[in-house]
Amino acid sequence: MRRMVLGLAAVAALFAGAAAAEEAAFEPLPPLDLDSLDPDLADGMFGRWMIASEDGDRICEVELLREPGIGGMQIDVDPGCAAVFPVMADIAAWRLLEGWAIDLVDGERRARIRFSTPDERYVAFPQVDGIATIEPVPLD
Repeated sequence: MRRMVLGLAAVAALFAGAAAAEEAAFEPLPPLDLDSLDPDLADGMFGRWMIASEDGDRICEVELLREPGIGGMQIDVDPGCAAVFPVMADIAAWRLLEGWAIDLVDGERRARIRFSTPDERYVAFPQVDGIATIEPVPLD
């Protein structure tokens, strides 16, 4: 009996370690305080955005909303996105972080993709399902 309990404890520790390792893929960044930002800068983050593969042959559209949601702010993911990038079926929210990084978050509040701006455009880290960039959709 004692061996069985120790065995179950070891398995539980392995799962906890794997979850922690997955969560540790991203540098912890604090959220941006939207109320302290220039309203024009903050407002530029909300609206329609295009997610694309490196060569741009696969794209899908999302809308980043300001309203709070589970794990961040609400996101409206185009229904066709999951066919193009399967990970998008799991995305339930988004976060705007220090340095203007964007995290796409699943229903369990885990960041699945982080977009950062090492230059003039957002690039994905990691490139899950071939997602490479996100950029605002130009206004009509």
